[in-house]
Amino acid sequence: MTFICIPIFVEDVVSATQEGQDAREAGADLIEWRVDAVADDIVLVERLVRNSPLPCIVTCRTPEEGGEFGGAEQERVSLLEHIGLHARPRYLDVELATFERSANLRQKIKLAIQHPEQWRELDSTLILSCHDFQGRPGDLLRRVSRMAGEPACGVIKIAWMARSLRDNLEVFEILRARHKPTIALCMGSLGLMSRVLAPKFGALLTFATLRDTSATAPGQPTIRDLVQTYRFRNIGPDTRVYGVIGWPVEHSRSPAIHNAAFARIGFDGAYLPLPIAPDELAFRTTLEALIEDRALTLRGASVTIPHKVHLLHFVQRRGGAIDDAAAAAGAANTLIVHDDGSLEARNTDATGIVELVATALGITESELRDQRVAVIGAGGMARAAMAGFAGRGAKVVIHHRDLAKAQQLAKEFTGKAASHAWSGAAQVVPAGIEKLSRSCFDVIINATPVGMKGGPEPGGVPFPTTVDATLWDKPPLIVDTVYVPTHTPLINLARSHGAATLGGIDLLWRQAYHQFRAWTGSDLRFEDFRLVLPRGG
Repeated sequence: MTFICIPIFVEDVVSATQEGQDAREAGADLIEWRVDAVADDIVLVERLVRNSPLPCIVTCRTPEEGGEFGGAEQERVSLLEHIGLHARPRYLDVELATFERSANLRQKIKLAIQHPEQWRELDSTLILSCHDFQGRPGDLLRRVSRMAGEPACGVIKIAWMARSLRDNLEVFEILRARHKPTIALCMGSLGLMSRVLAPKFGALLTFATLRDTSATAPGQPTIRDLVQTYRFRNIGPDTRVYGVIGWPVEHSRSPAIHNAAFARIGFDGAYLPLPIAPDELAFRTTLEALIEDRALTLRGASVTIPHKVHLLHFVQRRGGAIDDAAAAAGAANTLIVHDDGSLEARNTDATGIVELVATALGITESELRDQRVAVIGAGGMARAAMAGFAGRGAKVVIHHRDLAKAQQLAKEFTGKAASHAWSGAAQVVPAGIEKLSRSCFDVIINATPVGMKGGPEPGGVPFPTTVDATLWDKPPLIVDTVYVPTHTPLINLARSHGAATLGGIDLLWRQAYHQFRAWTGSDLRFEDFRLVLPRGG
């Protein structure tokens, strides 16, 4: 079993004790008392440890190791010795650098912990730890070896700031090769995988925080997210791994949706954010490493901005299967990794957006051939919309602030008109996007990130707000593929002019449903899938 430990930075006994009780009620197994700020009050620390609501680790960390203790080293070691002898916490955490610094320090620490050379029966086990907040230490494996070779060391702890997702794979390798109980993790947003998948690889524990504001190291998830969103207690050696690949992906709701859906059908899977830097080389090398690590068992991924075209290229290079929608769009948003290692790329954005629009218009998909559709953008989502609607014969017009990009995309789909039985060619409106609000479109689709929270234009809309709604015979259906926030500026604007709308959250659920079925083989109905989160997500 891999435990969940809540680190609590102690400033006074009353508030720390309350935090400890909150940790127990939240489902934690252990508490780490960080006593950096109160190390000069041995009586306070001893009282805190004796009355700890859960088994505990006592840690007093120096600034060099990410802590705040500013006193003399002898004072710090004397505190840990006293607490080990008299309060008897479950673990004492001491840095490897401290332990190796002098024979006198080692002797004092050894007096306070249970180990093969100790004649007394004590309750505390020594955790020897190393931290690097800059990146992977060059002597990482030598440090692990030194900790493993020290008889007094009961638990090895190694943590460093992740530079990419590939650092997590080295964490898992360390855990698989362990000869002693081991805590190994990567810090920062790129290290979340190592924290969530700790049970899959047999880590002694992982750290979580009570709330976003109380983390004691970069990248600690809240215990709520760890247990509820990522289903930490259900993860084991055979758990299959899935995730959302993009840059950024911190805002994504996909982990909550897919993990809840996995739980609904009892599927042994874990779905995580998988941030990969924007360039195609980073995408290719990182995804190759994840797939080729057989112990990880990566079996699929959702792929979002800016990697949808990169995914198509990746699967093509490896001889994988490409579905018709992905081939037509020149982009894919879904990766399937089969058990034999073969790959498949699909575009469930194209499938999902066509289904949604047809349903909203009250027509069949075949009747889309009579519709005029404006697509704003020229990226992966725009390509998906083009593939979906052009493939069903709709008259599609591309709008983009960069005329050359719009012309190139139009040219690509013009060449495919015959094979899609598409009457007419894709067009470009040279006069610009400002013409959109006065055009006779049945559907207008924003396939750009304009309006996205945290995006380049979070408060914007993809065409001017001075819409003359009186020029509409009937308001078009406005579709915004952005889903954070749920009610984007474009959605609010459209509704103020009486237009029907579809938000990005609707598309998110629809395309996610097709991904879920592809990965799990489940026949769960969409209506039931849509209800896997409380209040529908």
